[in-house]
Amino acid sequence: MAFITANWNPLGEAFYRKIELYEMGWSLRDGLKDCLVAAAPYGGPIGDARPQLEIYSSSGTNMASFPWKSGPVRQLGWTVCDDLLCIQEDGTVLIYDLFGAFKRHFSMGNEVVQNQMLEAKVFHSPYGTGVAIVTGASRFTLATNIDDLKLRRLPEVPGLQGAPSCWAVLTQDRQTKVLLANGADLYILDNTSCTPVTPPGLSPQACSIVNMAVSFSYKYLALFTDSGHLWMGSANLKDKLSEVDTKVRTPPKQMVWCRRPKSQQPSVVIMWDRLLLVAGERQHKYTLDEESVCVAELDGVRIVGGSRHELLQEVPSACQDIFKIASMAPGALLLEAHKEYDKSSQKADEYLREIKEQSVLGEAVRQCVEAAGYEHEPETQKTLLRAASFGKCFLSNYPPEPFVSMCRDLKVLNAVRDYTVGIPLTHTQYKQMTVQVLIDRLVYRKLYPLAIEICRYLKTPEYQGVSRVLKHWACAFCQTGVNFLDDMGPIMSGENQTLHSTVRTSYQRSMVTYLKNEMNRGDFFMTLRNQPVALSLYRQFCKHQEQDTLKDLFNQDDDHQELGNFYVKASYKEKKLEARLSLLQSAVDEYNKAKNEFAAKATEEEMKLLRFQRRLDEEKGEALLGLSLQETLHALLTSNFHKQAEQLYRDFRVPDKRYWWLKLTALAEKDDWEEMEKFAKSKKSPIGYLPFVEVCVKQHNKYEAKKYVSKVTPEQKVKAHLAIGDLEGAAEAAIDRRSEGEISTVLSRCSPTTDRALLERLNRARSTASKK
Repeated sequence: MAFITANWNPLGEAFYRKIELYEMGWSLRDGLKDCLVAAAPYGGPIGDARPQLEIYSSSGTNMASFPWKSGPVRQLGWTVCDDLLCIQEDGTVLIYDLFGAFKRHFSMGNEVVQNQMLEAKVFHSPYGTGVAIVTGASRFTLATNIDDLKLRRLPEVPGLQGAPSCWAVLTQDRQTKVLLANGADLYILDNTSCTPVTPPGLSPQACSIVNMAVSFSYKYLALFTDSGHLWMGSANLKDKLSEVDTKVRTPPKQMVWCRRPKSQQPSVVIMWDRLLLVAGERQHKYTLDEESVCVAELDGVRIVGGSRHELLQEVPSACQDIFKIASMAPGALLLEAHKEYDKSSQKADEYLREIKEQSVLGEAVRQCVEAAGYEHEPETQKTLLRAASFGKCFLSNYPPEPFVSMCRDLKVLNAVRDYTVGIPLTHTQYKQMTVQVLIDRLVYRKLYPLAIEICRYLKTPEYQGVSRVLKHWACAFCQTGVNFLDDMGPIMSGENQTLHSTVRTSYQRSMVTYLKNEMNRGDFFMTLRNQPVALSLYRQFCKHQEQDTLKDLFNQDDDHQELGNFYVKASYKEKKLEARLSLLQSAVDEYNKAKNEFAAKATEEEMKLLRFQRRLDEEKGEALLGLSLQETLHALLTSNFHKQAEQLYRDFRVPDKRYWWLKLTALAEKDDWEEMEKFAKSKKSPIGYLPFVEVCVKQHNKYEAKKYVSKVTPEQKVKAHLAIGDLEGAAEAAIDRRSEGEISTVLSRCSPTTDRALLERLNRARSTASKK
């Protein structure tokens, strides 16, 4: 925590940081030198075309490796579903899955075959994954969606011979276009036309545009000129954001945008051989000690090198506010308050008082929660979340959802960032991707146990979560016969010790489903009887999907206890009372056979309550049927049916304390103070009289509350007087009891300006009490 800002570098009004994601697990003899490399966004896999094709996770774990026996590969790219595209110079595109299995191929057209390909780009659009190619005839061919292949040959570019100096694919107004530079001239190609365009405010020193980059969102464009100027603006070329003189005239190897969503800071990462430049309103240089590749992300740039994998991004504003040196932001003060609280220092109170005086405690908690999501190190996440939790203790109406949601998100993110999984998602990317897509990606990587645990942890609906994952797992087993039990990633951080049992259970569940579909009913049931775990798993399945089958299983095993439970659960689904009572009677019979007297008695009591409710519904017109005993009592008391409530209280032997609490609450809710007073005098209260004071105060009636203060026991007198705002009475009670703790409590409520005499009296009493 002390060095959290050590890797921050200022750039204009913002800071940028470089975070190490992984030390790469691959063994590359010459690093990434002379390699054709492509990495998928959202922490996706890495493809490397050497003499053989290699596929790695983002942590450098090998996922596939096989000799390349087809034509020369000129470009690699990834689909939105993490399939690898290998584009050959004749325009043939071969598609492989993550594990190197060939899926299919297609051609980019006869013209590409005849003229060969000069350059290709893989891009993602609202339509899916697309491929764009420029041929030896200086013509562009475009496919906006490789899953619904429709080739488009774009118009000719005047004066273009060979490949353009640079080009990029744009997606604007749901149209896919090509922006290209031929020397100093810029053109936009769409389906029907070639339109010359001019970027506003481009440096007049530029004679040629040598590189360009489109932002991840396709909203912004960057142009690098032969004069070393970097122009940044909108992708529609209507607005200029900034222009920077980099002082470097050598054309860069790579150029990508590095801009967080909602950021006001335009910034582009430019890479030469051993130099990385972040250019925005100002510039910052990083020296690279190895060949690297930049990968554009939604909220930053991943830098993949031969030995390590890093993330370069603008430091989010919440993190800047908290960790910036000498920051007085609410989140920074709350973090300091929590640190001092951990040290048992009085400074914690000073920081908290300062936050409260500014009325920004809620904002402080929000900042800490938000910043935790942006941090990669679990220890930093925990520190921020603990500070947020500490701040929440002093807020009465702060909603718990953001805090709980962030804790869940970070547990999932830390699990998938694990080295053995190798998906370094940021919180921003995770929210954009959605949980469902993340589960799909884990399933595609055959990380079934991890996918199942995440579904269970997030309580994803069965049909969207666990059942769907198991279906894929069973299909994979049936198709390949491979036992995945010995080759799986971690379940969740801190739970690796349960990996074997979890995976074994999930595997058995998938096999149960397979056997059910393949065997006849009788043989299937007999097989299950010899497999206790499988039988238990199948019962769980039937509980959600096949209720009648579950009943047959219990009957077959003479399991009277479970049959009784089955009838009770089934009764709740019945709308007609007679049918419900019939099922409950069946449950009573089964519980008696199982010799479970408690369950049988409880079920009979439920039947008795249902009949009582029906009678009241018919006589009084009250909608009570289906309510619990407590809910029924509350409904009767709030409707002035005290006689019937007394009868229910006696018939069902409701404990005195519970009944008094119910009646007291009901009378207070309907402001029946006269009846409450009669109730208090009817007999000695089993719950005491402090609750009477508290419910009156809760209903904003201190006048009624005062009637019961005198009846409160001495031990509760101070609390009762304070509840009605009677400081004098509270002081008298505390002094009479000579309780130092109670005297201190009253003191904390006194004002130095209006209660000076009382303060002096209490301080004398406290001194006397402490001496004794």
